[in-house]
Amino acid sequence: MLDHMTFRVADIDRAKAFYSAALAPLGYNVSFEGNYGMNILGLAYPDASEPDGKKADVWFIDGPSPYGGPPATTGCHLAWRAETRAQVDAFYLAAITAGGKDNGAPGLRPDYHSHYYGAFVIDPEGNNIEAVCHQPE
Repeated sequence: MLDHMTFRVADIDRAKAFYSAALAPLGYNVSFEGNYGMNILGLAYPDASEPDGKKADVWFIDGPSPYGGPPATTGCHLAWRAETRAQVDAFYLAAITAGGKDNGAPGLRPDYHSHYYGAFVIDPEGNNIEAVCHQPE
């Protein structure tokens, strides 16, 4: 089971604007911003089981790692689970409006399974991000 994920970005302000908009329909908001020798941004969703009532599971760090590697995480596929198909639609519209590029409009993907309803967008770093609902309606 995953607890959280961290991605490097070329521009933390651009990542904040894009992901704040794209993930809002799924209940996410900015929960942390700080600088510990690098700018860090955390996004969280409501989670009653957490002490502060939210769970930050998506983190972004501005710029390259001091341990090497590329300056930004690119080419990944990130998928967030949506509770409803309407949330998938809203995610797609918000992400496109925030500057993402279409990589698959909302719709059923019966090749995956009969109820797989997803939408795909390329984020500013070139990652393929998705919202998916597995519910029958």
